[in-house]
Amino acid sequence: MPLNLPDKLPAIELLKEENIFVIDNSRATQQDIRPLKIVILNLMPLKITTETDLIRLLSNTPLQLEISFMKIKSHTSKNTPVEHMQAFYTDFEDMRNEKYDGMIITGAPVEQMEYEEVTYWSEMMEIFDWSRTHVTSTLYICWAAFAGLYHHYGIPKYPLDKKKFGVFEHMVLDPLAQIFRGFDDIFYVPHSRHTEIRKEDILKRPELTLLSESEEAGVYLAMARNGREFFVTGHSEYSPLTLDTEYRRDVDKGLPIEVPKNYYKDNDPDKGPLVRWRGHANLLFSNWLNYYVYQETPYNIEDIK
Repeated sequence: MPLNLPDKLPAIELLKEENIFVIDNSRATQQDIRPLKIVILNLMPLKITTETDLIRLLSNTPLQLEISFMKIKSHTSKNTPVEHMQAFYTDFEDMRNEKYDGMIITGAPVEQMEYEEVTYWSEMMEIFDWSRTHVTSTLYICWAAFAGLYHHYGIPKYPLDKKKFGVFEHMVLDPLAQIFRGFDDIFYVPHSRHTEIRKEDILKRPELTLLSESEEAGVYLAMARNGREFFVTGHSEYSPLTLDTEYRRDVDKGLPIEVPKNYYKDNDPDKGPLVRWRGHANLLFSNWLNYYVYQETPYNIEDIK
């Protein structure tokens, strides 16, 4: 089934070129189906790229989804055209009375700052709290996962000696969890971060369930409130070339950066990436949408509590 996207969203044409089935609002209104309402709070600098990465994965289910994009009023994006933000994004303040079946909150380039130093931290805390009464299930990604765990459960983050950068093996810790339906015992996930959360802190909180970890990358996936909250430290949504773009950007800037581990063929940037996370990424998003959003959300969306 297709995604119901805002008319003229750039991701529509980009994904059609990949033979991914998407439709715009004009066509979707002719289908007699109650679509799932999904809101994306996109905090990444290159918003069009992140939109496309997420929509690519959300499209791979038999569910019709109505996608909305949220923005925070206390921060202005410097890397996305104002016209794009005005056309496709809505301030949280104007969405606070709406309810949604699912929500995705992305990472942000502020992970090395203390949470309280982030200029929009107070608005983020308000959105985190709002999601608990207005959303059936929320997927926190990378910095948002760190921030959500800190805000809701007091889980601290720790600086790394060097950037965790590459594609790493991960283990399934609870094979019966529905989020892992169809997963292999070992799967791969891209990471790109300067901080970490630690297993021992997660295990101290009975409200949290550690679902997946990596010997090299540490904690990957934790769940709370029976699947109403998922915290994902990696970037399963990354396209094949995202790590390559980040690596070459940092090299051009003269920043200290190592070749991303387990990413390039023969560890050679000139040979391009070896994509090993696409299958897992599609399963992660489709399982979340099916088992924790579609199967749990009320038909009358106003009944979300």
